[in-house]
Amino acid sequence: MGNDLAAFAKENGVKYFMISYTDLFGGQRAKLVPAQAIADMQKDGAGFAGFATWLDLTPAHPDMLAVPDPVSVIQLPWKPEVAWIAANCIMDEKSVEQAPRNTLMRVIDEAARDGMHVKTGVEAEFFLISPDGKTISDEYDTASKPCYDQQAVMRRYDVIAEICDHMLALGWGPYQNDHEDANGQFEMNWAFDDALATADKHSFFKFMVKSVAEKHGLRATFMPKPFPGLTGNGCHAHISVWDKDGKTNVFADNAMELGLSAKGKNFLGGIMKHASALAAITNPTVNSYKRINAPRTISGATWAPNSVTWTGNNRTHMVRVPGPGRFELRLPDGAANPYLLQAVIIAAGLDGIRSKADPGKRYDIDMYQFGHTVEGAPKLPLNLLDALREFDNDKSLKAALGEEFSSAYLKLKHQEWNSYASHFTQWERDHTLDI
Repeated sequence: MGNDLAAFAKENGVKYFMISYTDLFGGQRAKLVPAQAIADMQKDGAGFAGFATWLDLTPAHPDMLAVPDPVSVIQLPWKPEVAWIAANCIMDEKSVEQAPRNTLMRVIDEAARDGMHVKTGVEAEFFLISPDGKTISDEYDTASKPCYDQQAVMRRYDVIAEICDHMLALGWGPYQNDHEDANGQFEMNWAFDDALATADKHSFFKFMVKSVAEKHGLRATFMPKPFPGLTGNGCHAHISVWDKDGKTNVFADNAMELGLSAKGKNFLGGIMKHASALAAITNPTVNSYKRINAPRTISGATWAPNSVTWTGNNRTHMVRVPGPGRFELRLPDGAANPYLLQAVIIAAGLDGIRSKADPGKRYDIDMYQFGHTVEGAPKLPLNLLDALREFDNDKSLKAALGEEFSSAYLKLKHQEWNSYASHFTQWERDHTLDI
């Protein structure tokens, strides 16, 4: 595709563009722009009042302009007359440094200066639930071990197949769909790509899943832990680093342990070094810590880590190396901002390579059964406040992500925590009324 959005509209029958950006809390914000006006918008951007979304701006700030990136344009498969397009935020002709997509692009450029081309894939889990959000949508989905349940996945065939058909049409290379470990939960996988492309696809995927679910009278949620007792929504990330041309996997070395090169182990070392701090971004909500610190679920396992450990092909650790040349970070959850998730992984890994960080001892035990025997491995934060404090104390990670971004993120997330902490709950009445 060329860079001319007006020509794209004419060639593809597009009547409207959704010029979209993602705020610090992962909220997707958009303006619906008629194709006749897209040439001006492509040049100057669509105007937004930044304070009206989750950015650290005031009502007195000038217009924030969302300038569409034509590389990201996606024609809605379920409504082809509309095209979605990711945008980069500017103000007073300068980049809005705290905006998540801008933050990711900045970190990608930093990695490129070191000759590194990061490729990633994500596994975005979600529940299909009732419109009021109170129950899963399938009353017959009641098995204690529902993972890969073929009857349950076929009862939601219309929704899952429609989403997968859309990904096939978009050329994403989807390759498997399944019922996940919780009742009402699903996962759909597509091919890995450059980090920015993966973030754009991840963002669009969430929009698409919610839209198709609504079309079928259902609701989709990526909330980390929407139901007590059931496995939560993870968003596992698979990471590899390639040379500057993107053709040679520099993480792959069959002569090394698990087929992970020295550079790959240093990148992993950066993830391990910054794990407790990066949790503030990979697990960004109060609810996130109900998933990574959950008691055993109905299925028998949470499938989420609670300690900073790594391993080979073993799903009970925070990081596993399932095969040569890549590793899987199992910490992130469904609330993770698609752009900040990629940014913090690259920032932590880049620091690991530059400092030649050692990932520490490899453990191959079942962490769910024998985790208590591990000495010296840090525990992941118990709550969002602990994670924010870890992030605030991690000076190098904050610098790598950008001081303006880090300051804005910490400010708004502390406000969110304070709102939660001041909220009066029924639990307090149940446990304190008669003291």
